[in-house]
Amino acid sequence: MKPADVFRHCPKCGVALLVTGRAPFQCEACGFLFYFNPAIAVGAVLLAPDESVLLIRRAKDPHMGKLSVPGGFVDAGEVAEDALRREIREEVGVTVERLDYFCSLPNVYHYRGVTYQVLDFFFIGRVDSKSVQADPGEVTEICWLPRNGIVLEEIAFDSVRVMLRRFLSGLVR
Repeated sequence: MKPADVFRHCPKCGVALLVTGRAPFQCEACGFLFYFNPAIAVGAVLLAPDESVLLIRRAKDPHMGKLSVPGGFVDAGEVAEDALRREIREEVGVTVERLDYFCSLPNVYHYRGVTYQVLDFFFIGRVDSKSVQADPGEVTEICWLPRNGIVLEEIAFDSVRVMLRRFLSGLVR
C-alpha cells in the first residue's frame, strides 16, 4: 500500500476522496494540493584503518537479519550529514567527523503494510579503530569485512546494494 492509498478524506476540508493514484493529490472539492515527496535517508560506508568496511546486521524490519551500512532517516530540520552522524552514534557508538558525499539513489521502504518512496544519500567516512559498540535494539551484529568479502546478495536494500557495487568497483556515481 502506498501513502496515497491511506488517505480517505481530504486533510483540509474532510470530504471523502476519490483516490486516482496520480501525483500530486488534489481534492476535487476544495482544490487542496498535496505532494507525496520521498522521505530522505542517509547511510555511510565506514572504513577502518585497514580499509575493511563496517556493515551492520539489522535488528528490525524491514529486512531484519540482513546486512546494511549504518544510517537511517533524516528528521525534519536536520542536515543530512548531522542525521548520519546521529545514526552512526546511535547504531555503533562512534563519532565520525568527516563524511564525504558519494552518491544518492532512490529506494522503497516497505514498513507495516505501507510502501514509502525514499531518496538515500550515501557518504564515505573513516573511523580510527574497529572498536565500536552495537545498539542491540538496532543492530544484532557488527561485521568488519574486506572489500572482497562483501556479498551483495546479503545486503538489505536495493539502493545499498547498488551503492556498494559502485563503491567496490570504484565508480563515483
